Amino acid sequence: MKRFVLMLTLLLLVISCSTTKLLPEGAYRLASNKVEFAGKEKLRASEVSPYIRQQPNSSILFGWNPFLYVYNWSNGSGEGINRFWEKLGEAPVVFDPSLMESSRTNIVNHLRTLGYYDSKVDAHVAYAGRQARVKYIVEPGHRFRIDSLVFDVPGGTFGEEFRADSAHVTVKVGDFLSEKDLEAETVRGASVFRNLGYYDFNKNHYFFEADTLTDRTTLYYRIRGYTRNETAASDAPIRKYRIGNVRISHPSEIRFREELLRKFNTIRPGETYSERMVNTTYNRYSALKVFNNVSIEMMPTDSTTVDCDIRLGGSDMMGFKANMEASTNASGLLGFSPQISFYHKNLFHGGEWLNLGFSGNWQFMPSSGAHSTEFGISSSLSFPRLLGYPMERIRGVNIPRTEISASFNYQNRPEYRRSLATLNYGFTGQMGRRVFYQINPFQLNLARLYAISEDFQQVMIEYPYLWDTFENHIDAGVGGMLYYTTDADVVPKTAYHYGRLSLNVSGNLISLFNSVLPLSDAGLRPQRLLLGLPYKQYVRAELNLGKVFRFGWEQDQALALHLVAGAGWAYGNSYALSFERQFYCGGASSMRGWQARTLGPGHEALSSFFVLPSQTGNLKLEADMEYRFPLFWKLEGALFAEAGNVWEMGQEDELSRFSVGSIAGDWGLGVRVNLDFILLRIDAGFRVHDPARAAGDRWVGPAGWFRERASAIHFGVGYPF
Repeated sequence: MKRFVLMLTLLLLVISCSTTKLLPEGAYRLASNKVEFAGKEKLRASEVSPYIRQQPNSSILFGWNPFLYVYNWSNGSGEGINRFWEKLGEAPVVFDPSLMESSRTNIVNHLRTLGYYDSKVDAHVAYAGRQARVKYIVEPGHRFRIDSLVFDVPGGTFGEEFRADSAHVTVKVGDFLSEKDLEAETVRGASVFRNLGYYDFNKNHYFFEADTLTDRTTLYYRIRGYTRNETAASDAPIRKYRIGNVRISHPSEIRFREELLRKFNTIRPGETYSERMVNTTYNRYSALKVFNNVSIEMMPTDSTTVDCDIRLGGSDMMGFKANMEASTNASGLLGFSPQISFYHKNLFHGGEWLNLGFSGNWQFMPSSGAHSTEFGISSSLSFPRLLGYPMERIRGVNIPRTEISASFNYQNRPEYRRSLATLNYGFTGQMGRRVFYQINPFQLNLARLYAISEDFQQVMIEYPYLWDTFENHIDAGVGGMLYYTTDADVVPKTAYHYGRLSLNVSGNLISLFNSVLPLSDAGLRPQRLLLGLPYKQYVRAELNLGKVFRFGWEQDQALALHLVAGAGWAYGNSYALSFERQFYCGGASSMRGWQARTLGPGHEALSSFFVLPSQTGNLKLEADMEYRFPLFWKLEGALFAEAGNVWEMGQEDELSRFSVGSIAGDWGLGVRVNLDFILLRIDAGFRVHDPARAAGDRWVGPAGWFRERASAIHFGVGYPF
């Protein structure tokens, strides 16, 4: 009750303050802009809102911005504590009536580019107290449909190639006349012809003229041998160019094999010029990440030849990267996961990437002294080509990379010690700008369990599924990942969506030799052995889907949606997925009301035979929603809600099976520091529905979040999804 009274008092203190106290005498705060449409044509308000010259303060939640109130806690002196409140808060936008007229002009001009001619825009302002609310009433003008289209282009080779491309012209009879559409056509057409060899051809060679004086609209589509910035006296034939001399240079301190450097280049002397080949070469050199600056300059030497000068700038070849995640919950369980890696971007002077990494995971519960230690070392070597495949046969922008990696992981838990060694060989690459893939035709994992406590060994005997999960084994198979995204930035700033599908299949090739492999009865069930270990046979798939919506006056608010579905099935020589292939929930990026591996499977409570949590399953479903909004400076806020769990398919225990009632739910809030190149965050999650609690007591209220250990705090890097 005291907490509630304190929170209510603080809220009343905030909203009782004025947002206009520090305005100059006679000034008003711009509280809102509203757009309404008159007439038959209706557009979205967002189509014209960005063209309003003056925007009000952004809102954080339902039009409310508490930082306006914080700013007005100052007395305006800018000194001492008042300077602090002014820095922490947000100054009100002072209404400027003179900007209404320029906003009207902006909107009219924008509507003209969309094809609405003679539009009308009226602006009205309403004053209440010391706040101004502006309403723009927009009446879009008349639109003209194109009744006929007349082409007027040069003849010769250019004319023949224009006619061949005419089916792709985006301006067609029946379309509305629109300056925006005409501009888009000039950009498209100019790109087509530059790829056909017309080096100096650009969008300014296009001229459009519309005849709307009669009841029929005729559009004249003209191409000239001079640009809009020139006169007809500059008219000249539109010619194709060929590549002349090609020069490649880079700093002498960067040692890079010259023959390989030239293989990456697609600009060859004697070939017809193409803008596509220039972009391909630029992207290839940039993707090496050896050169921090790639400059390609084309210089005409006469009317049909263009020379090429490629200059590659230097960058640091070696460096370190570090990452850290941490979490805690109300039960006192603490977790830290640091990572550090060393990289070299040009190991053998051919763009080969070497990565050496160390990772750790420490969990401990100070109240009981229980703790676990996990550390891993990893190495990978990536080559900028398909080993064994000639570079000359790769024509695209993106060159696949061959990657060989190996790692060793050691776990020391109260119940056991476990080691895992892996070896992978595969290919990574990119198709277009949005699709990324990884193919591993060879994956090998070796797992060994030792120093098992007597209690845990007895539990494994009593629970065969647990035995099959943790047994010594060899895992050899194939895997792959396909990832699609519309924004691949580390910290995306736009609306985007993505999908990632991963698939792993193991043991099928080995099973072809079952007739010659020894059969062991040492375990709970008979199994075939390879190198003295049972081999795993399973299929595992996981699908991640996400979409981020942007909104607000400055597109600085976002709604992120995320869906995860994963399933694995063991068969043949296996009875359960190995521990490292199981799914889990909880942590900094999944069901943040729980710590990692503390949720599920199903209705199951935390297993008593694990001192530190290790809840997993072979089925996972999760849905996440997060509202992101700006605070001040580089700080962002977040509100999130999540639902999901893991389950065990094919088991007799009904508690661990899937059911609607076993879906967990949580909500929470977070604060992020967005430095553009990296994002740091801290999130607090609170359980709403806990399927591990007794029936009838699974819905958790505010009292349970703190008193009943139904919350968790997480520190992470990057958005959770």
